[in-house]
Amino acid sequence: MKALSIRQPWAWLIVNGHKDIENRTWATKFRGEVLVHAGLIMTRKEYAAVDDFLRNHPNKKIRSIRLPSFDKLPCGGIVGITKIVDCIPPSKASSDWHMAGCNGFKLEQSRPLPYKHFKGKLSFFDVNYFDKDLLVDMK
Repeated sequence: MKALSIRQPWAWLIVNGHKDIENRTWATKFRGEVLVHAGLIMTRKEYAAVDDFLRNHPNKKIRSIRLPSFDKLPCGGIVGITKIVDCIPPSKASSDWHMAGCNGFKLEQSRPLPYKHFKGKLSFFDVNYFDKDLLVDMK
């Protein structure tokens, strides 16, 4: 199964159904389920920037989102699963989560999974080792 590493707290926003776009400088033709890997590093400055983004967003629904505390966000492992259904170019951005100049991977059916420590990689990467417990949790 494919996985994609995403820095916290963006990964939390995706797997908890808030963020429907993952922004990348590159486009993809990949469609289907992908595991969400929370990157190993999250600085307090990055956390504060995302919190500030949420609190000052023009969209009231986004403004109402409250992140878990910095210490409650797991890093360095699989935290959820989502489905990539499209790749939207910058010129066709329509989501409040789509950042200017980025390709937006349109996400659906996002949900958290029990945390599993796993080393991430750049771009999409394969995860082949899952134990039976995680496979049950994914269904």
